[in-house]
Amino acid sequence: ENIVFIGGKPFMNYVTGVVMQFTTKGAREVTVKARGKFIARAVDVAEVTTKRFLKDQNIAVKDIRIGSEEFENKEGKKVNVSTIDIVLGK
Repeated sequence: ENIVFIGGKPFMNYVTGVVMQFTTKGAREVTVKARGKFIARAVDVAEVTTKRFLKDQNIAVKDIRIGSEEFENKEGKKVNVSTIDIVLGK
């Protein structure tokens, strides 16, 4: 599937990944996913991709889904972490 997971790599790696999905793979939709502290970076990736790199291709934000996931941390405690899925499409 056309999903880009946002993490700790340099910002432009993710922008390039999204652009590649649309240009070389011909994807109609690409989902940018992130959780926790990387949510802000996911929003930035989506904005920079649509407004700067793909503005001539009519790529826009189609859908935004937010939620939370529960998992156990290193101490064995259950914690909730926020999630976001930003769907970009033509």
